Amino acid sequence: MKTYRTASPEETQALGRALAPELKPGSVVALFGGMGRGKTVFVRGLAEGLHAPEAVSSPTFALVHEYGGQPPLVHFDMYRIETWDDLYSTGFFDYIDQGCVLAVEWSENVENALPGDSVFVHIEPGTTENERIITISGESINEDFGH
Repeated sequence: MKTYRTASPEETQALGRALAPELKPGSVVALFGGMGRGKTVFVRGLAEGLHAPEAVSSPTFALVHEYGGQPPLVHFDMYRIETWDDLYSTGFFDYIDQGCVLAVEWSENVENALPGDSVFVHIEPGTTENERIITISGESINEDFGH
């Protein structure tokens, strides 16, 4: 587990970009943190690092966005997911089997369904408006990534 401090949305995005090369087809990036903490900003960085051609937006209303990339990035919003049926209806398990990288916002709501080898990204506010404390853990992650 490694903890990072970012001082701006640009730095949070850069951290996501630095994580991208550590991911492989089938990786799940489980994002935890309250509203407005920077989860979507972090995913924008992942998309850049995976060379996804489309701009990342919050998936709140669509629940799932596909962005392409190498490997393809699929972005989920699990904020309103309450049951296993809700989760199955998003196609979550199908996407894992297709070799995509899954970025899952509001992972707190589906924690029991996350693969054990997921990359866990916890984003908390810092002491200033734009500062974030980001903890990244996962067995498949080199703790010196991005350096």
